Amino acid sequence: MTQDELKTLVGRAALDYVQHGSVVGVGTGSTVDKFIDALGAALAADPQRVAGAVSSSVRSTERLMALGVKVLPAESVTGLAVYVDGADEINRQGHMIKGGGAALTREKIVADLAERFVCIADESKLVQTLGHFPLPVEVVPMATAQVMRRFTALGGSPKLREGVMTDNGNVIVDVSKLNITDPAQMESDVNQWPGVVTVGIFARNKASVCLLGTPAGVKTLTF
Repeated sequence: MTQDELKTLVGRAALDYVQHGSVVGVGTGSTVDKFIDALGAALAADPQRVAGAVSSSVRSTERLMALGVKVLPAESVTGLAVYVDGADEINRQGHMIKGGGAALTREKIVADLAERFVCIADESKLVQTLGHFPLPVEVVPMATAQVMRRFTALGGSPKLREGVMTDNGNVIVDVSKLNITDPAQMESDVNQWPGVVTVGIFARNKASVCLLGTPAGVKTLTF
């Protein structure tokens, strides 16, 4: 199966975790696009399938609305049963690196509203140790140089993501050459640096379930 077919497989499988008539949290990215497509098709067949969605990005909001899914502002809900999103990397403890689509801050906000995080990914995203994928960090522009110096001092290789501005008006710094052996501690430490809006380590808001697309079908990991 192609990578695109694997993404379609897990996108459809994630529907099983969405309660009928509920409001669902929806993430961002190419794999989530497949979930949104499946959600739209389900809603067309059953207009009561979901009451609406809370989206983590402008991109996902536009896609949801185009398929007839009502999008609600995050501040209008007090909680969500489930949040569905992808990952750039996920380890066997459910910790993730996210932010390849530059929506990490809003993704954390919506994930924090949810009781359960369902990660959807193809099997190439499963790793033993986080850090092979460059770590995205959303940064207030005036702090960029200082944040990059701090990562260099840790042995990382930071690079400004050129031409990218987040939905919040900030920049993204991608940091390669990291070996993240304690994701929770690193997330906590970096989030305290002045100018960092959030770091793309999802340890506090880790996955509850990961649906991995494999040639043999969907493999379910629980954490």
